[in-house]
Amino acid sequence: MKANEIMKKRVIKVKEDTTVRSVIQQFIENGISGVPVVNDRNEIVGYISDGDIMRFIGKHKENILNAFYFVNVLQGDDDEFEERARKILDYNVMEVAKKTVYTVNWDEDMERIAYILGKKQIKKLPVVHDGVLVGIISRGDVIRSAFEYLM
Repeated sequence: MKANEIMKKRVIKVKEDTTVRSVIQQFIENGISGVPVVNDRNEIVGYISDGDIMRFIGKHKENILNAFYFVNVLQGDDDEFEERARKILDYNVMEVAKKTVYTVNWDEDMERIAYILGKKQIKKLPVVHDGVLVGIISRGDVIRSAFEYLM
């Protein structure tokens, strides 16, 4: 089987000028945890996941949660959290997104797709044709397709 036979053609994506706030809204509205970031030519320029947002929050000194902060939150003083959350929400997606994105060509074999997903420990692979985003494949898509093929 090839990527174009198992990929989802309806890809939820965001443009490179999108805010983190809009990305999170897409996550919530669509029940997803990551999206490709594309330019005006529908070429992939990044990928952002909920994990990227968490890592971004954790790596900035101003956002490190310490014991003092937890005590304040437990006592109901969460003004500091709200301030940080507002600030993060207005960041551009490209400040948080991974710029190196693993992709597969639309005619890639399922065996190679499964290998990449497993080896790189990623949940989804954008599918490209002539450098343009045309679909997306998840680990679940590969497992379902393999199972259906064997039945």
